[in-house]
Amino acid sequence: MNKIRVKPTKPYKSALKYATQKGKKPSTQEIDALVNLFNYGLYAEAMFLAQAMTLRFPQCGFGWKVLGTVLKQMGRTVDALAPMQKAAELSPSDANAYCNLGVTLHDLGRLNEAKASYRRALQISPDYAEAHNNLGNTLHYLGRLDEAEASYRRALQIKPDYAEAHSNLGNTLRYIWRLDDAVASCCRALEIKPDYAEAHNNLGNTLKDLGQLDEAEASYRRALQIKLDYAEAHNNLGNTRHYLGRLDEAEASYRRALQIKPDYAEAYNNLGATLKDLGRLDDSVTSYRRATEIKPDFAEAHNNLGNVLKDLGRLDDAVASYHRAMEIKPDFVEVHSNLLFIHNYLSDLPAALLLAEARHFGDLVARQAHPYRDWRNISESDRCLRVGLVSGDLCNHPVGYFVESVLNALASNAAGRLELIGYPCHFRFDKLTERIKAYCHDWHSAVGLSDENLARQIHEDGIHILIDLSGHTAHNRLPMFAWKPAPVQVGWLGYFATTGVNEMDYVLGDPYVTPLKEEDQFSEIVWRLPESYLCFTPPDVALNVGQLPTLSTGSITFGCFNNLTKMNDAVVALWGRVLQAVPSSRLFLKTRQLNDPAVCETTRQRFAEHRIPSNRLMLEGFSPRADLLAAYNRVDIALDPFPYPGGTTSVEGLWMGVPVVTRRGERFLSHLGESIVQNAGLADWVAANDDDYVAKAVAFASDLDMLTKLRSGLRQQVLASPIFDASRFAHHFEAAMRGMWQRWQKKQGVHT
Repeated sequence: MNKIRVKPTKPYKSALKYATQKGKKPSTQEIDALVNLFNYGLYAEAMFLAQAMTLRFPQCGFGWKVLGTVLKQMGRTVDALAPMQKAAELSPSDANAYCNLGVTLHDLGRLNEAKASYRRALQISPDYAEAHNNLGNTLHYLGRLDEAEASYRRALQIKPDYAEAHSNLGNTLRYIWRLDDAVASCCRALEIKPDYAEAHNNLGNTLKDLGQLDEAEASYRRALQIKLDYAEAHNNLGNTRHYLGRLDEAEASYRRALQIKPDYAEAYNNLGATLKDLGRLDDSVTSYRRATEIKPDFAEAHNNLGNVLKDLGRLDDAVASYHRAMEIKPDFVEVHSNLLFIHNYLSDLPAALLLAEARHFGDLVARQAHPYRDWRNISESDRCLRVGLVSGDLCNHPVGYFVESVLNALASNAAGRLELIGYPCHFRFDKLTERIKAYCHDWHSAVGLSDENLARQIHEDGIHILIDLSGHTAHNRLPMFAWKPAPVQVGWLGYFATTGVNEMDYVLGDPYVTPLKEEDQFSEIVWRLPESYLCFTPPDVALNVGQLPTLSTGSITFGCFNNLTKMNDAVVALWGRVLQAVPSSRLFLKTRQLNDPAVCETTRQRFAEHRIPSNRLMLEGFSPRADLLAAYNRVDIALDPFPYPGGTTSVEGLWMGVPVVTRRGERFLSHLGESIVQNAGLADWVAANDDDYVAKAVAFASDLDMLTKLRSGLRQQVLASPIFDASRFAHHFEAAMRGMWQRWQKKQGVHT
């Protein structure tokens, strides 16, 4: 809003006496008095005088303009609109009146009308810098970012020291992923106006996107030193604290923002994310629902609500939330990924439907990309292939656990036949990240890069084969793969189904997870490794396998440490049958969701419906990894859920001497348990169906001698198997990369 400012000519205390003077138009003294009241912030008195002026001089646009402006300053935006419109009508050559009307229309969400009002102001006064700046704001909100940038730059041509335009330009540049330019614009604003809280806040947002979290936090703190009640800065500070893992402090920041601005939907949305990570899932649902009550078309909040409902096992409700987000924002790529991911938990969806929905995602990202069609910077020599790894999980995460030993083995190959280039997509950097980075020939952070810029980086790096390690999981960059920056692109490890991305050439599998009869479930070509498609890194924990727990407890303890969302109703029913069939046995569940007492109670109720009393359940929440592994020493036999079996948990259990009963599946994901158990040398532990599952669990639980012997040697057995033998796996992996590359060369007419 452009304030009306003129040099005061009369003491403001005497201004009200002019309200009763008579004449055909306002006197200079009356106008000066009204302006003085406004400039001194005496809005109630200014409103009274402006109302009196409009009654006495209804055809005078000035009185209506000031009345509208005062009402706007008082927060009465709806009431301000009519006076603003009247002022513009009565003063068709007053650019300021049209500019102020534009601000009011913008704040009321009438963006196209606001845009028209600003353009009218600029027709009257083409060099009106404030109108160019305000037009830029509206264009930004309309998603017309290139036009917004042009408006800000025009404002700055007219008024080079316009701090607000520099700051707003920085904000728009951030949205189009020109982050370095955005930082420069915000810093320029702060050179001009060091105490400009909004510029500090915008700078913080950009630094956060660049992964410079400590610097971002400092910017938000500086903004709050200048403006204590700046709700947006409190909210953004909360975001940074969340990313830094300081969840309690993040919650405090969001709650402070909401004290200042109770209807702040974005803060409720962000609070929901923090409460989810704190394990307070019901509170998280409440926070997300409050965000959508305030702002019903808040697609991101509906998406996030779906995520926490998924964690609560309320899959139908989660799907409904995702669909609502997609109705609001059809091109919302993240929610499409989340919907595809949740399908992995559902067993009643036909394979053809899953493939069709994945292809729909592929079509969506294809429309937003401009694929490369030539790779002339690629070396024709195949002596050393450059293999890029794109993932947000190259850290203390299951993906990190699976790739570490493999990358070490590949990097240790004296022939140097593969050069590994890492493209981490998240700013997490821990000791495991350090080790993974050391195995890579190059390391280029993808944090803060748009899909286009990341694709350009990969293309310029001359990558032969680009591997996606995320699929439709968090922090994925699947839309970037639609740009086809490398001639060969492969999905591996982090996801257990087709991506649907048209430009993804292959998916890595093995004879168990990708049988020949199921190849039609993929948009990619299936490339099978000969034994296992995954290989685990032995935990770096000094922890021995304990004796069989039942020898001291006197009863069998079944266990599952998987994400509780995998425990659908069919799984609960089957496990209930197992517990009924093995008298006095117990079930030990351990996972992060069980930090929430409400989730524990719901879990007890679910088993009670199958006549399993709560005293036969052992429920525990999150533990650090070493303690989690130690907990396997309290488990005799692990039970695998379905259709989403364990991966990391199963392999860690085997390393701790705990065998797992798994169930045969009918698609990539549901075959995962089969692949792990078969490669571990435990083919008898794969059940053909529900009845066989119960029968095997009962038979194994009854043979304590067999369990004791198996437990004592299982670690050594699996360490020598394909699921832990990194050198063996690396040989198969490199052969696959060479085979893919040679096939591509053959298609190009290159003979090797």
